[in-house]
Amino acid sequence: MSYKVAALDVHKAVLMVVVATAGDDVADPIGEELAFECRRFGAGAGERMHITSWLQERGVTEVVMESTAQYWKPIWMDPEPHFPKLHLAQAHSNRAPRGRKNDFRDARRLARRLLAGELMLSFVPDAEQRTWRTLTRSKHQLVRDRVRLQNQLEALPEEMRIKLSSAITDLLGVSGRRILTAPSKGETDPVKLAELGEARLQCGKEALADALRGSPEPMHREILKLDLERLSLLDKQIDALDVMIARALKKHEDAVIWVAEIPGFGPDSAQQLIAEVGVDAAAFPSAGQFSSWAGICPGGAS
Repeated sequence: MSYKVAALDVHKAVLMVVVATAGDDVADPIGEELAFECRRFGAGAGERMHITSWLQERGVTEVVMESTAQYWKPIWMDPEPHFPKLHLAQAHSNRAPRGRKNDFRDARRLARRLLAGELMLSFVPDAEQRTWRTLTRSKHQLVRDRVRLQNQLEALPEEMRIKLSSAITDLLGVSGRRILTAPSKGETDPVKLAELGEARLQCGKEALADALRGSPEPMHREILKLDLERLSLLDKQIDALDVMIARALKKHEDAVIWVAEIPGFGPDSAQQLIAEVGVDAAAFPSAGQFSSWAGICPGGAS
């Protein structure tokens, strides 16, 4: 019985699809006995649905595509329910010789290399896990943005010749935010600004007032106002994602709690790890592969 493999060369607006048919004897799967049927499709929803039915009509049992930027994602989702053997190949493992660009040739080479076991295949989790991953990665990016913004909020007062971060440990704590908000609204008197700090601050009111004695310009106040508005928005979005992540992982709450109790972990890192590797990490046959994907490889012994 012949064995049929489909290979998709993915572009932003077009898809080059080939169906490779191997004969009864597939001892040499990349030999001349392979027969190819080639067809060009668009990348719109209607054309993508047509690809799935076209492949089913030809009895395709295995499908491979290249991980081209983000454009492979909708192409993957359409055949996913219909083809259990669906692969995503890392593009550099199907690299063509320099100066020899040909779309159908690229797709044919992709099919040959799949049959020969020469492709580097990416791990693509199921749809539910991809949802978790999108949520946790979105939150991770917002947290990174918040850290970057916090650095900017520490640098801006220095440019205003205000040494607030030298007097207050937590610049974005209750006192720090209250003091930063006042100049953005026009208050520049260092004594009045110092009164906004909580009584339990270790620096004392006099030292705090001295740290707040600067020379802010109107431009500084406007930028400070924008930065604080962005900070509030980031905090609001991070809180919203916390709720969405907790809801998505609700049925796996026990697993999240168990991972969070591991030394060095907490609820956030537990959710992120489970989103990346799954609840049972079944896709990773060894501890090395698991730790490599999770980004927790230990350093080499000295």
